[in-house]
Amino acid sequence: MARIREFDEQKALTEAMYLFWEKGYEATTLNDLTTRMGIQKPSLYSAYGDKSSLFEAALRHYNQQHAKYARSKLNKITSVKVAFRNLFHDGVFPDGDHGRSGCFCINTMVELAPHDAKFEILTREHQQYLAAIFEDTLNRGVTSNEIDGTVDCRAIAQTLVVALIGITVLKKSNPSPEWIDNYIDSTLSLLASPLNGG
Repeated sequence: MARIREFDEQKALTEAMYLFWEKGYEATTLNDLTTRMGIQKPSLYSAYGDKSSLFEAALRHYNQQHAKYARSKLNKITSVKVAFRNLFHDGVFPDGDHGRSGCFCINTMVELAPHDAKFEILTREHQQYLAAIFEDTLNRGVTSNEIDGTVDCRAIAQTLVVALIGITVLKKSNPSPEWIDNYIDSTLSLLASPLNGG
């Protein structure tokens, strides 16, 4: 008979997510994890596997929440342009992308993706999923006549994902509000006319 777990696995996974998000993979020790998660090492190994497997589970959890919140935030406002502006200003996580820690997925893309194929795929898939959410939102704007029907919504959606990555990284250095506003204005000007300028 399988032994019943004596802790909340989802809550513990969320704590691991925040810790990895704050410190990164290499700087986070097993002792850090067990302390933050409130469990012992045998329980960690039994529930999640090794450190790499736990990190993968934490990243997948983050990506799901990140995408869900992005879609919700974009769908909350009728104006597509205003919705994207708010998204770029506020970030794509309920707590403002965790202060100066940036985005967990972007951090992983920088730290692990260049030399670990599994995390290269996971971070790229998340970018593609965000692009699909953005494209849906842009198509909504075309349908409502807020956005020119001749724009290439897929190309702009992908561009907006790259821009979001850029602004999220930029925010880690605490830039001036003017930089942020100018960046967002320039990026969202893509929604005013077709990419080919026609």
